[in-house]
Amino acid sequence: MNGPPLPRPKHRTVNETLAASATSGAGLTFVDLTERETFHPYEEIHERARRTAGALRARGIAPGDRVALVFPTSPAFVDCFFGILLAGAVPVPLYPPVRLGRLAEYLVATSRMIVAVGARLVLADAATRRLLGKAIEASRPALGCLTPEELGDGGELEVGVEADGLGLIQFSSGSTADPRPVALTHASLMAQLEALRVLLPAEGVVPQKGVSWLPLYHDMGLIGCLLQAVYYPGPLVLIPPELFLARPALWLRAISRHRATISVAPSFAYALCARKVRDEELSGADLSSWRHALCGAEPVSPDALDHFARRFEPFGFDRRSLRPVYGLAEAALAVTFTSGGREVRSLHVDPVRLAAAGEAVDGTRAIASVGTPVPGTDVEVRDPDGRVLEERRVGRIFVRGPSMMAGYFEQAAATASVLAGGWLDTGDLGFFADGELYVCGREKNVVVIRGANHQPQEFEEALTGLEPVRTGCAVALGFVPDGEDGEQLLVLAERVRGSGPAADDSLVVDAICRAILARTGIRPHTVRLLAPGTIPRTSSGKLRRGEALRRFLAGELDPPAKVSRLRILLEVLRSAVAFGRVRGNPGS
Repeated sequence: MNGPPLPRPKHRTVNETLAASATSGAGLTFVDLTERETFHPYEEIHERARRTAGALRARGIAPGDRVALVFPTSPAFVDCFFGILLAGAVPVPLYPPVRLGRLAEYLVATSRMIVAVGARLVLADAATRRLLGKAIEASRPALGCLTPEELGDGGELEVGVEADGLGLIQFSSGSTADPRPVALTHASLMAQLEALRVLLPAEGVVPQKGVSWLPLYHDMGLIGCLLQAVYYPGPLVLIPPELFLARPALWLRAISRHRATISVAPSFAYALCARKVRDEELSGADLSSWRHALCGAEPVSPDALDHFARRFEPFGFDRRSLRPVYGLAEAALAVTFTSGGREVRSLHVDPVRLAAAGEAVDGTRAIASVGTPVPGTDVEVRDPDGRVLEERRVGRIFVRGPSMMAGYFEQAAATASVLAGGWLDTGDLGFFADGELYVCGREKNVVVIRGANHQPQEFEEALTGLEPVRTGCAVALGFVPDGEDGEQLLVLAERVRGSGPAADDSLVVDAICRAILARTGIRPHTVRLLAPGTIPRTSSGKLRRGEALRRFLAGELDPPAKVSRLRILLEVLRSAVAFGRVRGNPGS
């Protein structure tokens, strides 16, 4: 399916966009926990960014250099992000530490990302820099790690850049053992911003008014909120995500107070507000101005959106404002959008037929439409042989358009595995029905919990040495249980043969949940214990996570009635060999 034509973007680069916004009188408003607000006009942000650019040049940053920035939502992030761009360099936003209990894992992941992009400098606020010590030591950026105050004074600078030059390298949120740096050119970013402008146009002479609590290191928060507000240009209110999680009502109160027209969040945020926001917290609030309540970043839950709409209709919220969307970092952001002014459209499909036969037939599982391709973008659903599938047939989602990434930065093989002939293989599964896209799963191994991406190894490695789980014989998967608001964690684990009676299963499940919670801060929704040899593998012994999920959803993952001694021996030997390789003993 082809999206409508994309008009020519208003600007060639992000730098030109920022300069043009300086005369608009609009700007950013930062909100703290007490709802105190601080306004920063774009003119002031442009001036500070020019000074930051000059200081970066004086420190030795040259055009094309990568500079990582690790900040909470703050004016410092904005100054440094745009300052890096005005210096001709490439910003690489990284997520700040959120749990001190997982600091060691965070530092390892951060050092890998710094190395992956070859960052010459890391910028961070003072509090974050104190925590980054070991990550900086391990990654060894040439110019170290500095706070904005330590950059010094280098005058003002604004380097001209080309549209085909890199404008951003972004990572998905969450830690990862194999970081994939998504490289986006200025032209890709401008194409995405122009597509969003067409979909969310100014109303007369008044631009959209936005409120966001999304992290600025995430594509939805950075591109969909911050850069889009600068591109209009229009006002944007920013709430730090940790404050939203502590007091979800802050988000809705800010929308009411500023008469905001647009705000975006994942399904879990809508569900969180419906559960936790009390009427007295919204005394006098009016949500009738909110005409574009976008929902994306994780599987869209029709139930969560329905609960939200019913909960806040007494405060003026119109359920026709809810607009599910679909996108991914490799496409800059948005791929499909639903139309405004209508209720969320969903299909109820048979989960067994969907998983087993790839057919979307009537059933009990609700899947929300995520709409049609955004301007300039084409979307196809293909079978394993690359043939385009008819409606209601499930296949891989492929995307083509001007906002696609240039590739994974300096990772040619990884780029070639997903980009061919201008088409991006998203790794996601979906189908078209009545001309609209429905996303129903993913073949990628990534697990999305509350909008954050996790590699399955994060959860699986927590079970190493845990008895009676077989070493190397557990898979972590994301799935959407019936009646739930979003994707949850599923763990399938094989028991050691003869490890104890079935009556002990509840104790094993509890032990698995405690181990994963202690390691990752996430408690599994469902743990299924299986007999040895039940989890599907490739001929070389690799776990087939996608096939394991398919069999689980289709009810085909029951323990085998009888497993031969030879099969058990082969599985044990295979696990031993795999474990030896992981431990660095390829000859084991």
